[in-house]
Amino acid sequence: MFHFRFLLTVFALCTSLGVHAASNPQVMIKTNLGEMIVELYPQKAPRTVENFLRYTQGGFYNGTIFHRVINDFMIQGGGLTPAFEQKIAFPPIPNEADNGLKNEPGTLAMARGDDPNSATAQFFINLDANKHLDFYKPESYYYGYCVFGKIIKGLDVAKKIGAIPTAAGGPFKSDVPQEKIVIEEVTPITIQVATELPAAKKITKQPTRKKKDVKHG
Repeated sequence: MFHFRFLLTVFALCTSLGVHAASNPQVMIKTNLGEMIVELYPQKAPRTVENFLRYTQGGFYNGTIFHRVINDFMIQGGGLTPAFEQKIAFPPIPNEADNGLKNEPGTLAMARGDDPNSATAQFFINLDANKHLDFYKPESYYYGYCVFGKIIKGLDVAKKIGAIPTAAGGPFKSDVPQEKIVIEEVTPITIQVATELPAAKKITKQPTRKKKDVKHG
């Protein structure tokens, strides 16, 4: 009887862990400076996580770069090739910045334009507590940037990227790493959630960026 009850307990525990893994998928972001493992939060940002996983599973991020780096602020990438060519993205997604998650150190969030609902593929990793990027109220200027994941291993890699010297590069006047920071691949490492998003279409024009905002570039 004890053995049977023990097996039931183990089965329940494994089932519980399985549900947790399924609801919190993880991905590995492999760069030429090291690897980062990120846990995603589909319960907090379902559309954003679906969107990110769609790009991940299609290999969209492989071979892109971190093209904008500001130490003690954030590192941004996932939309440009090493030649600064803009990749064709899927349509923009709704902004889920009002999900209670904050732009704290190590968190993953979506870059966007002036329109709060303009995020497509580019993302950024916060290197500091960037409270000015958090949701404040449902008005365009105060809507914030959606956090949808957090680095659980490899934060030192993000900080290393943040410390790379920057200057002008490609079409940008500043904040471009003076050595190429390549996202070699982004790979799912746990069970993934289903994707039900619109078909791709060309999005080539991106808004300009301001110093302390995180916008497409």
